[in-house]
Amino acid sequence: MKILKPTMAALSASIIATGIGCLVSLPAGSQAGSAQAQAGSAQAQAGSAQAQLVDAAGNMHIPDNYRINYEYLGSWSVAGDEKGAKEMHTVYASPGAAEAYRATGQFPDGSVLVKEVQSTATAVMTTGTVSHVDRLKGWFMMVKDSKNSHPDNKLWGNGWGWSWFDADNKVKTTSKDFRADCLGCHIPAKATDWIYVSGYPGLKK
Repeated sequence: MKILKPTMAALSASIIATGIGCLVSLPAGSQAGSAQAQAGSAQAQAGSAQAQLVDAAGNMHIPDNYRINYEYLGSWSVAGDEKGAKEMHTVYASPGAAEAYRATGQFPDGSVLVKEVQSTATAVMTTGTVSHVDRLKGWFMMVKDSKNSHPDNKLWGNGWGWSWFDADNKVKTTSKDFRADCLGCHIPAKATDWIYVSGYPGLKK
């Protein structure tokens, strides 16, 4: 036993050293590969989302169950003329869109953004003057498309599909021309691909 102890100790040390060496050397390459795989998966998810919501002519409709299946990005409060807010805007992104943005700094083609617009009610409560959502007014939807896939459709351009839907009809837009009906509100966000990314913490790495 006295002769075997040093041998076993040396063997154990060798095994431990080898194991540590593996743990140290593997992550560098595997992490890069994992990040690329995640970005690719996210882009594939984005393309799948578009395929379900846009027909061959470029007509869009609001997705079902987006509150459950999409990722919450952030909310905007539109100040009223007096106290409180007059509208609340809540924005959701299709599966994989935010993940891809965090990895690349861009929304991949097929990414779908849905903004839910609701009127508010304001009242004095124990915490002060409080506004809360009251009634759905409609949705604004954008679909990323850097390839200009629908050049004959006036609701597509500048890298996106654009449409507003009233609350009583989620499958037929009331928008006619994105330049006249939609683009004006997004001019200040031109440098960030027409999206106000500063309001969405989930897009930050």
